[in-house]
Amino acid sequence: MPHAGQVVSSRLEEVQFGKPAAETVAELVSRYQAERVFLLVSGTLNRETDEVEKLRRALDNHCVGVFDRMPAHTPRSAVVAAAEQARAAEADLIVTLGGGSVTDGAKAVQLCLANDIRDVDTLDRVRAPASPKSSKVRQISVPTTLSAGEFSPISGVTDERTKVKELFRHPDIVPKAVVLDPMVTRHTPMWLFLSTGIRAVDHCVEGICSNESNPYGDASALHGLSLLARGLPRVKADPNDMDARLDCQIGAWLSMAPLVAGVPMGASHGIGYVLGAVFDIPHGHTSCIMLPSVMRWNKPANATKQALVAAAMGRPGDEAGDVLDAFIRGLGMPRSLSEMKVGADQFERIAKQAMGTPWVPRNPRHIAGPAEVREILELAA
Repeated sequence: MPHAGQVVSSRLEEVQFGKPAAETVAELVSRYQAERVFLLVSGTLNRETDEVEKLRRALDNHCVGVFDRMPAHTPRSAVVAAAEQARAAEADLIVTLGGGSVTDGAKAVQLCLANDIRDVDTLDRVRAPASPKSSKVRQISVPTTLSAGEFSPISGVTDERTKVKELFRHPDIVPKAVVLDPMVTRHTPMWLFLSTGIRAVDHCVEGICSNESNPYGDASALHGLSLLARGLPRVKADPNDMDARLDCQIGAWLSMAPLVAGVPMGASHGIGYVLGAVFDIPHGHTSCIMLPSVMRWNKPANATKQALVAAAMGRPGDEAGDVLDAFIRGLGMPRSLSEMKVGADQFERIAKQAMGTPWVPRNPRHIAGPAEVREILELAA
């Protein structure tokens, strides 16, 4: 029987790329007939650059508030605080400017507004697999990193009480529009730009290598991987190369096609969730550390697909795990758990918690329990 499957498109309506962010957002706000725009932005960008002020000026009296206190890993308390401020401002549209935590924060805020969530405990009512009400308040996202969450209808929010990153899903929380402006990424620290670029590489690689991959996701991810493999070293060599930055942004956009089309990620993402929530390791760094080891562990199950990865990265015939290892090292990114001060004494806890993530049980080489996760952790030690 021919290969069968299903690809479901998201409710993202448009992506504008290579255009100035502030003017583009103002045009979209006018076209969407929004009256009360709430900005959820990076605190660093607000304090240290004029990018948020440019947005404010472009929106003029349509800007009804600014929230700039969303920490890394999107804690529940900050989501609720942002939602309260947006509710009080009677916002009818949210615009984000910042990295993945800001983007995920706004997605979760939409659910809070639609479902009258006013404290951290009642967030449980809208967490997957619940079926929360749809939000009338949509989002425009201007990302400053390459983690690419703005293309997904999933928000990762950390419960501070348990230090577990939980998934909140709804088709309507994907942004209505995404604006890719390479100029706003100039302010992003180089380590963050490059490491989130590896996060996007991780999306591509685990999408291609999944047992549930599909032709649509593969085509996008392979081209995205090629753009990232060329673009990231160019940005490291010349931070003012805007063409290379835009290539990376488009690569990150394409990297999300498998996930949005329903292809599950694997153990790199699953273990990364635990490392991020428990040890506060940035998600870009979790991919830098885990992806080559996961690929080496998975090779008995998917060598043919791994060959596609190596070829897309310009190294046909080489071992994909080795290609990724050398690529990540070449960008100066961390490559071991020990560099992040995570020792073998923590492996049991990580392994048990990783089994509870959505991705580890769907890894292409079957993971029956924590013992196999520990094998991967030992490769990454």
